[in-house]
Amino acid sequence: MGSVSLEHYSLMERSQTYFRDLWSTKKKRSVRLFKSKEACKSSRPAILRVYCRKRKHSTALESNAAKRSRVEAVPKEVEQQHSHHDEIMYSDWITKRRITVENRGDKGYEDQSSGRFASKRKRRPEAEHKEDKKWEEEVKLVSKLEATSSRRRRAPENENDTDVTSSRSRSPASQVSDSLLKNGSPDDYPRIKNTSKESKERHAICHQCLKGERITLVICSECEDTMYCLQCIRKWYPQLSEDDVVDKCPFCRENCNCSRCLHLNGLIKTSNKELSSSERRHHLQYLIALMLPFLKKISESQSEEIEIEAKVQGILPSEVDVTSAVSYFDERVFCNHCATSIADLHRSCPKCSYELCLNCCQEIRQGLITERPEIKLQYVDKGYRYMHGDMAPSFSSVSEEPEEEEAKPSANWNPGFNGSITCAPKELGGCGECTLELKRILPRKMMSDLEQKAETLLASSYIISPRGLSCKCSASETDMRRKAASRTRSSDNYLFCPDSLDVLKEEEILHFQEHWAKGEPVIVRNVLDNTPGLSWEPMVMWRALCENADSSTSTSKISQVKAIDCLSNCEVEVNARDFFQGYRKGRSYENFWPEMLKLKDWPPSDKFEDLLPRHCDEFISALPFQEYSDPRTGVLNIAAMLPEGLIKPDLGPKTYIAYGIPDELGRGDSVTKLHCDMSDAVNILTHTSEVILSQEQISAVRDIKQKHKEQNKFEEHGTGIACSQEEEELNMPEILSYENNETGSALWDIFRREDVPKLEEYLRKHFKEFRHAYCCPVTKVYHPIHDQSFYLTVEHKRNLKAEFGIEPWTFVQNLGEAVFIPAGCPHQVRNLKSCTKVAVDFVSPENISECLRLTEEFRQLPKNHKASEDKLEIKKMVIYAIEQALIELETLPEEIKPILQ
Repeated sequence: MGSVSLEHYSLMERSQTYFRDLWSTKKKRSVRLFKSKEACKSSRPAILRVYCRKRKHSTALESNAAKRSRVEAVPKEVEQQHSHHDEIMYSDWITKRRITVENRGDKGYEDQSSGRFASKRKRRPEAEHKEDKKWEEEVKLVSKLEATSSRRRRAPENENDTDVTSSRSRSPASQVSDSLLKNGSPDDYPRIKNTSKESKERHAICHQCLKGERITLVICSECEDTMYCLQCIRKWYPQLSEDDVVDKCPFCRENCNCSRCLHLNGLIKTSNKELSSSERRHHLQYLIALMLPFLKKISESQSEEIEIEAKVQGILPSEVDVTSAVSYFDERVFCNHCATSIADLHRSCPKCSYELCLNCCQEIRQGLITERPEIKLQYVDKGYRYMHGDMAPSFSSVSEEPEEEEAKPSANWNPGFNGSITCAPKELGGCGECTLELKRILPRKMMSDLEQKAETLLASSYIISPRGLSCKCSASETDMRRKAASRTRSSDNYLFCPDSLDVLKEEEILHFQEHWAKGEPVIVRNVLDNTPGLSWEPMVMWRALCENADSSTSTSKISQVKAIDCLSNCEVEVNARDFFQGYRKGRSYENFWPEMLKLKDWPPSDKFEDLLPRHCDEFISALPFQEYSDPRTGVLNIAAMLPEGLIKPDLGPKTYIAYGIPDELGRGDSVTKLHCDMSDAVNILTHTSEVILSQEQISAVRDIKQKHKEQNKFEEHGTGIACSQEEEELNMPEILSYENNETGSALWDIFRREDVPKLEEYLRKHFKEFRHAYCCPVTKVYHPIHDQSFYLTVEHKRNLKAEFGIEPWTFVQNLGEAVFIPAGCPHQVRNLKSCTKVAVDFVSPENISECLRLTEEFRQLPKNHKASEDKLEIKKMVIYAIEQALIELETLPEEIKPILQ
């Protein structure tokens, strides 16, 4: 096959002046590194770590006689005894490098090349970009020449040299080397052995982009194998300098984000703390001690239903034989009326298979059962102008849909005189004919056996509850505390805020448990410092997701994302690249009002671990207090103790990517509205990008915000005159607002559990002052917190404290901080910057009562309410967690002495 003639490195020897210029411009990085290396007394100078190709088109591409050259890019040793580093590396590199060149009779080629060198020196500031562009053209030409040949090259077998096309994985330098190895003359060249080192030189490609045509490849001195091109280092590893990559490449640092590495799992050690057998035994005993009271409540409720069934059948309770329901281990059973999960005993219709939970059975017998109405669309899209403050009568006078009537007690669903219950009426989804039969899901006597074993174990165990310990947080330990509220006569204005290194200490878990048992949030700082440092840049994650997508997925689906427009609170479809560009630079409407978009629960799947395995491992490795937060092996995470094969709730991890700006807009802010999760959660801020508004935008925002205030007054009181901000804040109580925080990225408001009744009362009283979909005022409240229709601005928080004397914990989450949110604590979040957060839910034994309370609240919501379904199945978790804990305790070695005496 014909080969392309390239510039020979011998020209460098003939033109030392050129090489000196080349060195001073392209190797400045190496000079700095060499100095640092010498300071560390390294025996290997920096230039040994750079593989650099220089190339030039031949004037005789049509020539049958190919010009071949070989470059030894990595010499062995260089003297390090001179004081001037530039001269040391230049002279020694020239004298010690071996350059072998075949006879070349083309003098015109040399002259042309020398002229090109002089021209390049004059255009050095823009050389790199132009060289890459020209080099791409060269590679295309080489590919065409290779395509005409019948000889096929064999793909490299090296792990780092994956199968790529010749135009990407082969370079002219490597082609010349191949030609030289095959046709080199023993008279003109030393004999060349096919060593692994020379093979790497021939097949040198960037580990990140798999391109072999890059000008400069930086070789890692740690593994002496992996190479990265300068373009990929600057684009995908901005936190690493070129010197850092030479010292230790991203692959050796375990934070490589190339396509192959992003889809590998098991490379990162996710556990940051190994528990001894005694520690694990103590945690399991503590877990059982906190769960046993709830197991007893579940057992008592089932015993009462068995007694009623005994009356229905006219036999003794001990004689009742509850038949097993037709169910499967991987099947979820829900109540047809309240959508609550059924753990064991329930009633079922033999005709239509209508199933009813024990709570609904009790309500029917007490006459408290009600129809659960369906939510109808309440908000009307009044148009773009209305959302931006237009008070035109055609918009402001639009009447809302009439509110549906309150649910009335069902008069047709009454129990029998002996406590029996017939199937639900047809209007409620049943047949209304047959008597419901008592069924079971779990094995007979499983509940009673678990209760007996747990009581026997605890009677022989010595356990200290963290509630009995005294908190060691004091006013002097400000580094462990963060002020989050200004409540008078309150001792919980400061939150526990340890560093990630401190939480690994054995005693800190007890410190955490004390605050956690009180229902207080916990903030852990610098959690990303303990990880390999994988990039959480959204484009890196998006690239990994696209490359891991099924082959059946169309390109259009991958390139589009469904985001939430925070102003209209509606879903919009956006090009992925446009969304991520807005994440970095911001977006705006036609009137310069900032456009806020967010991706919630992304990727839109419960297979985060499968789609982004490296990111999943990295996130778990960053989790503090892994006894609770680890979704896989947390010993105090009840959700992690469900047996294999059983359907588990989707508790994450999930990624939340959203825009944000420091100033509060009042409408269309990038927020997570007030809500209350059924379980505990931990949220880590993994990436931020600051968006700065232009002066034109700042001016427009100021004017439009005034229009919003006038529109609010007009719709509330029939007048468009709005009070000034100074008048509104007059005589308002002090609250922590953190307006215009320069360092923080996300503003959190978390309410105490004991303040929930007053918070709900305030929201029911002032609900018309809030706006939801299409910026319309809220017209109806089903549940003030679970509706997720409210976000309390600074003004609302002041009014709340003035009227009801309550305020939330308010604090700013910084990059790399983990926020623990207890179950039952309503909270809201506003982004001060564009943020990428990753969160995972867990279930701690301290908060089981709150999980059960929230489950009961969800039962009362309308059928199609977003929070009505019991996805957690907390009762099932308690039963299986106690079973698994007892089984594991039997396998642990016996203790020599009691723990924590």
